[in-house]
Amino acid sequence: MLQLIRPLAVIDLETTGINLGTDRIVEIAIVKIAPDGTKSIKRKIVNPEIPIPQAASAVHGITDEMVKDAPTFKQLANELKQFIENCDLAGYNSNRFDIPMLAEEFLRAGMDFDCRGRKLVDVQKIFHLMEQRTLGAAYRFYCEKILDGAHSAEADATATWEVLEAQVVKYPQLGTTVESILKFTGEDQIVDFARRFALENGVEIFNFGKFKGRNVAEVLKAEPQYYDWMMKGDFPMHTKQKLTEIFNRTLLKKG
Repeated sequence: MLQLIRPLAVIDLETTGINLGTDRIVEIAIVKIAPDGTKSIKRKIVNPEIPIPQAASAVHGITDEMVKDAPTFKQLANELKQFIENCDLAGYNSNRFDIPMLAEEFLRAGMDFDCRGRKLVDVQKIFHLMEQRTLGAAYRFYCEKILDGAHSAEADATATWEVLEAQVVKYPQLGTTVESILKFTGEDQIVDFARRFALENGVEIFNFGKFKGRNVAEVLKAEPQYYDWMMKGDFPMHTKQKLTEIFNRTLLKKG
């Protein structure tokens, strides 16, 4: 059994699309597992305040009609933040999609979403290291069950938790704690969720564009107008937040 030191919140989102900067959440489900094994679930349909593309509705089955009377993310933000307070976070492809998207929504709602101090367990990462399949195949492989209701956030989040539990049993080398799992899979070093920046020897560097591989602080010191360009550009809010932190730190050093 997975031994938890603190609660683990397994998150799954259904959205209007996959663009962190412009798309929105239409459904969120969180399966929270306490260290004693008790489980609580929070599921919300969310009004994204933008039209849901037909292609997205075809995947998750959620339409404009279904969300028109639902609360907005801003109205739900405080309740959701309290539910995952002091939790480590998990999901399927969550480090690259669900958690970055959730961070964007919190920032748009005027609430900070700080992952510092949290452990981020991406079940897909374990699966791809071991078997390389989809969530449905993972559920069939590890749990010997068929995933009914795939692309329903609650069904996917619940299946993800069951897969993680089964992985811990199947692969003793994972250990039985969040820390031992991350030691095995490698812990993502995240500056911004969109990965416009990366860490190299503890220093933030650009991970795109003409300054790719260059020290962010040094570029901002030499060309402060690049900061203005990025802040006006179509970058995710979390990227802009981290850019501003680096920029302010750079200004303080100059002073």
